[in-house]
Amino acid sequence: MTDPMKSQDSLVVLKEAMQSFAKERDWDQFHSPKNLSMALAGEAAELLDCFRWLTEAESSKLDANQFQAVEEELADVLLFTVRLADKLNIDLLSAAQAKIAKNGMNYPVEKVKGSSKKYTEYK
Repeated sequence: MTDPMKSQDSLVVLKEAMQSFAKERDWDQFHSPKNLSMALAGEAAELLDCFRWLTEAESSKLDANQFQAVEEELADVLLFTVRLADKLNIDLLSAAQAKIAKNGMNYPVEKVKGSSKKYTEYK
């Protein structure tokens, strides 16, 4: 598993890079939580578009151009996520770890293994 401290350091470095990027361009004025969440949704939609019309098998075997497009859209999603978390003072690593723990309680292995049902469907 990844060292949590290295991940935290990486997120801090990325957050600071995004702060500098926005400051240099005087974009902080536009980076409200509302605007950032809308931009994040737009980037997530662009990621979806990379897979539009692909079969399940094709989605796992992207050509070089498709892979690059997915990589760039994932980066955009990450960057807007980090920026939004920064603006709301959310520790992303802690929030993610808490969410994994919550999901573990909602999806106990003995009840959900091999199933794609939502937890509300089997309780």
